[in-house]
Amino acid sequence: MSEHIAITQNQGVVEIMIDRADKKNALTAPMYRAMTAALADAAARPDIGAVLIAGQGDAFCAGNDLKDFMAGPEGGAAAFDFIRAIAAFDKPLVAAVQGQAVGVGTTMLFHCDLVYAAPDARFVMPFVNLGIVPEAGSSLLAPAILGHAKAAAMLLLGEPLDAEGADRAGMITAIVPADGLLAHARAKAAALMAKPPQALLATRRLMKGDPALLIARIEEEARLFRAALSSSEAQEAFAAFFEKRAPVFSRE
Repeated sequence: MSEHIAITQNQGVVEIMIDRADKKNALTAPMYRAMTAALADAAARPDIGAVLIAGQGDAFCAGNDLKDFMAGPEGGAAAFDFIRAIAAFDKPLVAAVQGQAVGVGTTMLFHCDLVYAAPDARFVMPFVNLGIVPEAGSSLLAPAILGHAKAAAMLLLGEPLDAEGADRAGMITAIVPADGLLAHARAKAAALMAKPPQALLATRRLMKGDPALLIARIEEEARLFRAALSSSEAQEAFAAFFEKRAPVFSRE
């Protein structure tokens, strides 16, 4: 387990708390591994009926820790293992989002059933800006949920979506005052636990539909993502990020 991922359980709900507030909850390989393990444990236990994902501090999740991600293949492998795990998870997922939700901090939410956001929530998918491609099936799910035009603004331009925009687009369940956000999400997870479990799971499966297309898209994204990481565009984008300058891309 990771020191930056706190796993707790309360009356059938497993809570995954991302606890690296000093780094805006940016994710490292050990953090991904801890979350993947928590999902696997929750999936295997009949006494667990739902999972709640939240983040400490003023940000939900700033995405990948880029230094950790670029240090070697472990970061990428751990990230894609988590993506596969959350996409395949067969029990209800609830999320409480405040502040920044960047990259995988946004794309993981497409796999959640109930997403509650504070008024300051800000959703960003800056993959193209970094010379890479979307992940977690977001190239399929974002247009399906947001519509092509909104998804294009987020995925092609890297434009953020605020809480009100996300609410209007159907990306989140509701906007909740920040001081009551986590309590509200916990109450909704508890409400799920009070439902007839077999009917609940069957209804969720029906809503999700055939997973084959999503799984195929996740694997296609992963292949293109790995290839893009070694491209000259990604190398320039990452160098510019760390050097705090504007990137310069060649069209030759």
